[in-house]
Amino acid sequence: MKTRLVESIRSLSYGKPKKLAFKIPFAYFLVILFTVGLSYMVLDQMAANSAQKKINEASLQTVTSIRTNVDLMIENVNNYSKMIFSDRNLQNLLRQGDVYANLQTQSKVSSYLYNLMQAVPIIDSVHIYDHAGHRFTVATQELPTYMEVDIKDAPWYDQVVSNKGKYILRLDNRRGPADSVDGNIVSFIRLIRDIDNTAPLGVLVIDIKDDALVQAYSNLQNGSSLQIAILDENNQTIVADATDEQGSAVLHELLDTNKAMLEEQFQQKDSGSLSMNLGSRKYTVTYLSGGAYNWKFVSISPHDSMESRNQSLVVLTLVLLIINGTIFFVSSFVISRSIIKPIQKLLRAMNKAPSGNFMKVTTEPSSFELEQLYNGYNRMIEQIDQLVKRVIEEQKTIRKAELNALQSQIKPHFLYNTLDSITSLALSGENEQVCELIEALGSYYRLSVSKGQDVITVGEEIEIVRNYLIIQSVRYPDVFEARFEVEEGCDPIPIPKLVLQPLVENSLYHGIRPKGMKGTIRITAKQVEESVILSISDDGIGMSREEIEQILFTERQGQIKSFGLWGTMERLRIFYEDKDVFHIESEPGSGTTITLILPNGVDAPWKS
Repeated sequence: MKTRLVESIRSLSYGKPKKLAFKIPFAYFLVILFTVGLSYMVLDQMAANSAQKKINEASLQTVTSIRTNVDLMIENVNNYSKMIFSDRNLQNLLRQGDVYANLQTQSKVSSYLYNLMQAVPIIDSVHIYDHAGHRFTVATQELPTYMEVDIKDAPWYDQVVSNKGKYILRLDNRRGPADSVDGNIVSFIRLIRDIDNTAPLGVLVIDIKDDALVQAYSNLQNGSSLQIAILDENNQTIVADATDEQGSAVLHELLDTNKAMLEEQFQQKDSGSLSMNLGSRKYTVTYLSGGAYNWKFVSISPHDSMESRNQSLVVLTLVLLIINGTIFFVSSFVISRSIIKPIQKLLRAMNKAPSGNFMKVTTEPSSFELEQLYNGYNRMIEQIDQLVKRVIEEQKTIRKAELNALQSQIKPHFLYNTLDSITSLALSGENEQVCELIEALGSYYRLSVSKGQDVITVGEEIEIVRNYLIIQSVRYPDVFEARFEVEEGCDPIPIPKLVLQPLVENSLYHGIRPKGMKGTIRITAKQVEESVILSISDDGIGMSREEIEQILFTERQGQIKSFGLWGTMERLRIFYEDKDVFHIESEPGSGTTITLILPNGVDAPWKS
C-alpha cells in the first residue's frame, strides 16, 4: 500500500498521470483545488474592485451619452444657424452693409428669428453684426434691440474670421447690462457669408443658456446620484448640475479644489476615472474630454453609493458555495462517464466498420491509453477510407476515360459523314479522290484500333492525325491548312494512343471554323532531354482564361459532348500518375496552343 502511494506521488510530481488508474483521484484533486482557489480569488477580487468598476463603467457610459446628446444639440444649432444666414431678407439686408439700411426688411428678419426661437427653445437670443459697427439682437423675452458695436474689437473676432465659416463656441459672451441673465450662456459664433459668392457679410451669434444643455441630457440620469459638470476648452465651468443646492456647492468646491489635478488628467488621457477627497468624504470622478470643441464632461459620485452594492457580494458568496457543492457532486458522475463514454463510442465505431461505414472517433480522449487507442484507430480508418475512395475514383476515371477513348475511336457520325463525302465524290466521277479518301479512312481506323493496344509510337499518332486531316480537308475544302514539324528521333517514342487527334479536332471545330476564314493548324513534335514535346496550335478565334475554365468545369460536371480536352487530360493524368503534362495557352483573336510534355518511355503494365 505504501509503495503504491509513493508511486502515485512520484507520478504526480513528474507531470500529468500517464495511467488510467491515477486519472480519477488526480481529477478530483484538480477539481477541488480549482474550485476552492477560484472561489477565493473571485470573492477577494470582486470585493475589492467589482462595485468600483461597475460605477466607473456606468459613469463613463453616462458621460459619453451626455456628450453625444450635447454634440447633437450643438449640431442642431449649427443647422439652425445655416437656416438663419441663408434667409433671403437677411442676405439682402447685410449685402447693403448696414442692418439699419431697410426697416421693412429688418421687420421681416425680426419676425423670422422670433418665430424660429419660439419653435426652437434651446436658442435664447440671436445677435447679428454687420460691417458698419451695428448689432441687431432678437431675444425670446425682449424686443429687438440695436446697438453700436465694432465687431472687430471682440476677442473672438480673429478666430471666427480664420475659421472661414466654421463655428466656434464661447462661454458667457455677454454684450452689456441689458443681457443680464441667470446662469451661464454659451455663444455659438460664425461668419455670415453671401450665399452667392461666399463673401463675408457679418457675424452671427446664437446664445444658448446652460439650462438647454442640462435639458439635452436630463433624461439620461434616471434619478441616479451622479452630479454632472461641463467645462469649456479653458476648463471654465459651463454647467454644474446637482440635485440640490448643497450638492451644487459641493460640486463647485470639488472642481475648484482639485482643478490642477483635473487639468493634468485632461492632458494625459481623453477619458478616465480617479478618486478625490473633500473633507472626510471620498468621491469618484469620471471624465471625458476631447471632441470637436474640446469640452470636458465630468461626473461625480460619492463612495457611499458603492457600499450598498457591496451587499450583493454576500449573496454571491452563498451562490458560489452552492455551485461548488454542486460541482463536486456532479463531477463524480462526469469523471466516470468521461472514461466509459469514449470507450463505448470507440466500440460503436468499430462495429460499423465491417459494413463499410468507416467512422472516425472524434471525442477528445480523457487518458493517455485512450488517446493512443483513438489515434491508432483513426489512422487506420483514415488510411482504409482513403484507399477505398482512391480505388473507386480511379476505377471510375479509368472506365470513363476508356469509354470516351472508345467513343473517340469509333465516332459513328465521323464515319457516316466521311462515307457521304466518298459517295458524293464517286457520283461526281472523282475517282482519285475517292481512292485517296478511302485509303486515309482505312489507315485512320487501322491505326486508331491498333490491335487494342493503349500505347503506340509518336510516328503512328502523327499518322492518325495526318489521315484525319486528309479526310477533313475533303469535307471542308479551303477551310484550313495543316503543317507538320516532327523532329527526327521522335517517331519511335511510345505515347498513349489518341492524344493528338481529339485536340486537332477541337482546333478545327472550335478554333478555325468559327473564324470564318482559312486558318492554319500546326502540329509539332520534338525531343528535349528526357521528354517529348507535342504541340497543337491554331490561329483561330482563341479563348479567354474564363472560357477555358468554363469548358473544363462543364466537362467535369459530366456534360461531356466529345472526348475533347478533359478526356485527354484525364487519360494523361492516369497514364503519367498525376504529373503536370498538359498546358493550354490562348488569347481571344490570336488562336490557341496546347502543349503536351510527355516523359520518354512507359511502364510495363501499359505496354501490355
